[in-house]
Amino acid sequence: MPLPLTLAATASEQSTQLSGIAGWVVDVMETIGAPGAGLLVALENLFPPLPSEVILPLAGFTASQGGFTVAGAIFWTTLGSVVGAAALYWIGAVLGRRRLRTVVDRMPLVDLADLDRTEAWFDRHGRKAVFFGRMIPIFRSLISVPAGIERMPLGIFLLLSATGSLIWNTVFVLAGYYLGENWHVAEQYAGVFSRVVVVAVVFFVAWWVLRRVRRNRAAHGSV
Repeated sequence: MPLPLTLAATASEQSTQLSGIAGWVVDVMETIGAPGAGLLVALENLFPPLPSEVILPLAGFTASQGGFTVAGAIFWTTLGSVVGAAALYWIGAVLGRRRLRTVVDRMPLVDLADLDRTEAWFDRHGRKAVFFGRMIPIFRSLISVPAGIERMPLGIFLLLSATGSLIWNTVFVLAGYYLGENWHVAEQYAGVFSRVVVVAVVFFVAWWVLRRVRRNRAAHGSV
């Protein structure tokens, strides 16, 4: 639904004060409305550099200005999350276990036993991983791929993705709605959380690689 004239003027003023991704997000929602917020979130799932921590509070802010209802913002952003997750699930399903094992078998430092342990873990905890993964930066997109590879029942995957996304989206849309022009406060807190997750992942990967290199050197040394 097109924005009312007065709101369009307000949104235009707001978009001129923003730059980069935030300005582009406002322009899209100004042009398309609530479905535009859903489209942006779907793209964020496929291209993680597009931060949901910016899109969702801005959707709430736009709702507070009367561009669309807060319920509409939550509905469309959650629908976008599910669409993006389903696309990544499909990519995982197309890749399949056989192709994945072929790729892993050719990777340095990784062996098929690692993949077997990962698959066993996903068999036990996959549903919790999909649900909670939708609320963790980086993993909110990536978790859909192993779900597709392991062929988690599609209905269960969509339900878990929708529920987890609904919680995450509601928190940030409402934060943007009630913070109004101070929506960026929500983005700042989410940004800190995202950076903590990124640092933790980097340290874990570095620790794992170092451990694996040492193990391989010890194995070669004992031959």
